[in-house]
Amino acid sequence: MVYRSLNSPFGPLTLFEEDGAIVVLEFGRAGGGGEAGDTPLLRRAADQLNAYFDGTLHQFDLPLRPGGGPFQRRVCDAMARIPYGRTRTYGDLAQELCSSPRAVGGACGRNPIPILIPCHRVMGANGRLTGFSGAGGVETKQALLRLEGAQLI
Repeated sequence: MVYRSLNSPFGPLTLFEEDGAIVVLEFGRAGGGGEAGDTPLLRRAADQLNAYFDGTLHQFDLPLRPGGGPFQRRVCDAMARIPYGRTRTYGDLAQELCSSPRAVGGACGRNPIPILIPCHRVMGANGRLTGFSGAGGVETKQALLRLEGAQLI
């Protein structure tokens, strides 16, 4: 696995690539596991993240492979379909996936590619801000939603 770190408004982020796809985005710098690299895909992903943080990119166009079991991948696919600046609730996704909000919440919390797979766009019932697995927790989630111009309750 090859990785590349970049600076963001939320501190350093590290992207991991494996077999031509982004498989992980971590908050912080890589602490081992893989080797630093500068592949075309990692450069493209870093450029797209920078454009997103600048407010000029609203949809990522990258090969993503989040891993996990079938349900985890279905939740990641559902989150990836939430448009920029919009939110959905865990209950909305649960209904779409014929599951429970708690199961969807657990899968959201295990999203290995936050921001690129926008788990920050998933809210609790009645639009409540709930947890976020990235550095800064709910404050980072709120900042990402503000960046996108999403309405917060």
